[in-house]
Amino acid sequence: MIEMKPPQARSPILELADVAVSFGVGGGQRVTALDGVDLAVKRGEVVALIGPNGSGKSTLLRVVAGLLPADRGRVMFQGGAITAPDPRIGLVFQEPRLLPWRTTAANVAYPLELAGVPAAERAARTEAALHTVGLQEAAARIPSQLSGGMRQRAALARSLALEPELLLLDEPFSAVDELTRERLNLELLDIAARRGATVVVVTHSVQEAIFLADRVAVLSPRPGRVVADIAVALPRPRSLADLDAAVVGAAAQAIRSHLREAAA
Repeated sequence: MIEMKPPQARSPILELADVAVSFGVGGGQRVTALDGVDLAVKRGEVVALIGPNGSGKSTLLRVVAGLLPADRGRVMFQGGAITAPDPRIGLVFQEPRLLPWRTTAANVAYPLELAGVPAAERAARTEAALHTVGLQEAAARIPSQLSGGMRQRAALARSLALEPELLLLDEPFSAVDELTRERLNLELLDIAARRGATVVVVTHSVQEAIFLADRVAVLSPRPGRVVADIAVALPRPRSLADLDAAVVGAAAQAIRSHLREAAA
């Protein structure tokens, strides 16, 4: 049995209790996307959310980001209720959503402009974020001049520029090729380690979830709820060679077993 709480004695930075979310679909009908979600994430953890299509993974990230209200339940960040977008919480979407007429640097600086950050500080934070993701040489390029992987790194830099304490990633590398995805995952782990970031990442890949995360939360089919919380006993820092470790096979087997049981 490998389901267990991680050994760190850290208090949760994020807590969800009995969270439910539903949507109107016309004709007075509603669809329940999430129902009874319980999840706690400790400071500095990387937690992966995995589940079938329609299980509410992206919906859950939007609730945590303050973009979508819950119908029921408690959503707390550092002891306070999440009721609106919070600059301490960054969200990177599956699509980069860069403004096509702005340079890479201007895209990264955009949320800082909206937040009223002074120009000198804005420039310093933008430069630091671009350096973090290795895009300093592409600062003057527009999105059409960037590869898919570079656009995703620019979107990540845009969130990092706000210096969030919690970073939410919604399948950020799913649109790039496998080799680029592996490289970006390594870069993400390096960034998280250097910043001591807390990360919640949505993925459809069991292997990616295990490689990135300290814990993998398995969601049921709609309405989504957490049906398993599986610890990944891989040391950090990690390398792609770690995917051959026996613990990876055991964790993957457990995750797939819970996914099958939830879908039965």
